[in-house]
Amino acid sequence: MEKVTTKMAILNKTRKTTVAKEFRLCRSAASKAKGLMFTNENEVKKNALLFVFSSPRPQSLHMFFVLYPIDVIFLDEKKQVVDLKEGFRPFHVYNSSKRSKYVIELPNSAIRMSRTKQGDALEW
Repeated sequence: MEKVTTKMAILNKTRKTTVAKEFRLCRSAASKAKGLMFTNENEVKKNALLFVFSSPRPQSLHMFFVLYPIDVIFLDEKKQVVDLKEGFRPFHVYNSSKRSKYVIELPNSAIRMSRTKQGDALEW
């Protein structure tokens, strides 16, 4: 996983809230494949994961070998929220209903706490 060297945050411009204080950028196939597998809950609390794809596409995520629930935000190429998955539980699969270029994996309840909704604009 490529570590973002600056202490950049992910912000919800629409609601003027912080979605994540720090994040790790996942661009390589290996970092995307590993994601949060075999980590503990402190990993995602410390650093959200931001997955960047070459072009927007439907996303399919699994929670195999992630033993705690997380929240997931799906964004289009303009960094606008197109889909949300709250409380994504271990050993489940989720297929996004929309095409997305970015996917953000966050601690459980981060969506509720940042008041993020579909259509909101995010920035980092």
